[in-house]
Amino acid sequence: MKTILLFILLSVFAFRPATHNLQPATRLQQIYTAELGIREATGRNDGNRVEAYLKYVGLKKGNPWCAAFVCYCLGKAGIPNPRSGYCPSMFPAGKVIWTRELKVESSHNPSPGDVFGLYFPEKGRIAHVGFVDDWGDKYAVTVEGNTNEAGSREGEGVYRKRRLISSIYKVARY
Repeated sequence: MKTILLFILLSVFAFRPATHNLQPATRLQQIYTAELGIREATGRNDGNRVEAYLKYVGLKKGNPWCAAFVCYCLGKAGIPNPRSGYCPSMFPAGKVIWTRELKVESSHNPSPGDVFGLYFPEKGRIAHVGFVDDWGDKYAVTVEGNTNEAGSREGEGVYRKRRLISSIYKVARY
């Protein structure tokens, strides 16, 4: 009996999924990267995965979902987040590490898993968000939902994009 119990305990701890041992940012990166290729069912902010993102933040099918995608991935990684579909809510003062105007010192450069925001003058606010996947000198590689090949904020899927850093307005770290 003791041998069986010992075997069961060892099995439980020895065969845990590797993601439990990862740093939160690495785990988050795996989570949002696994969503690449998700597409809307009919191009109307719908489909099983899109609706799961929206449900996570309390929104119904048909709503824009870039912020919902970010919150869903943060939540799946166990990282507290605003659970909101409203892009500006992703940038509370205590979380912002980089802004286009203030470009903080390089020790705070954005890194994988940080959340970026794009400002749209016609809206007067940040109106599209996603994840920083890599931060270079002139370009950032991102993973974002509700975009398309052209980089629209009203796209139909989860894509990896290459964006000019000068187009990014703010970056937050969760």
